[in-house]
Amino acid sequence: MPYLMLYEQIQATVQFLREKIGDFEPEIGIVLGTGLGGVADKIQATARIAYGEIPHFPTPTVAGHKGELVFGYLEGRRVVAMSGRFHYYEGYSMQEVTFPIRVLTALGIAHLIIGNAAGSTSPHIFAGDIVFIKDHINLQPENPLRGANDERLGVRFPDMLHTYRTDWNKTALAIAAKNGTRAHEGVYLALQGPNLETPAEYVFMHRIGADVVGMSSIPEVLVAKHGGLRVFMVSVVSNQSYPPEIIRETTLEEVIATVEATEPKVTAILCELLTKI
Repeated sequence: MPYLMLYEQIQATVQFLREKIGDFEPEIGIVLGTGLGGVADKIQATARIAYGEIPHFPTPTVAGHKGELVFGYLEGRRVVAMSGRFHYYEGYSMQEVTFPIRVLTALGIAHLIIGNAAGSTSPHIFAGDIVFIKDHINLQPENPLRGANDERLGVRFPDMLHTYRTDWNKTALAIAAKNGTRAHEGVYLALQGPNLETPAEYVFMHRIGADVVGMSSIPEVLVAKHGGLRVFMVSVVSNQSYPPEIIRETTLEEVIATVEATEPKVTAILCELLTKI
């Protein structure tokens, strides 16, 4: 989409959604990635709107991404959840990938919760573990903020310090420990995909400080920061890829199965976290 038209497209989409949700004012946005759609089932929904009905929204093409916005209440908090996200590797532009985050920001959310599946690049983080993200390394080839900047959406050069709610991480880690769930705090590295990485690349990522690697989320984080949001991000580890001698071939079906098996633990942590923040 032409960047200078972005603001107008956001406003048109917001107007459409306002007509559907009435006076409901979401305070927290949630992005539910691969295998994490079950969180949406916990929401006391006031409205469910398929992406295909929403002006300017793309349509997910990846298995495990349902494709609807869910408005309602989760543990008493007013939320809007994206059940399914978009990826750069699907062929969308970065502006298309992050357009929903622009819309959620314009709807008035103050915080964004992001979930995803990721591979471990740490010898201490196993498949089925949960990682709360404290920082990221962005190695994707494009940036959603590239192009003419619209000051109505954010400043030209957003500073990435204090992007992640590390205070929420501490609370989430305490909840996980109480529940007997393996959880860590770590650094997420983003690549373009869609291929998985080579053993040499996993070694490289480990050496530069990454704990997990994935193909999503960081474009959303950049746009969230541009719009003044704070981010809480949680990765479910689908496979362990470091050290190199333990690497095995991984299929999408295996990724989804691992993440879905862990999803109830993530849901329990998120629900309790919402009662404490």
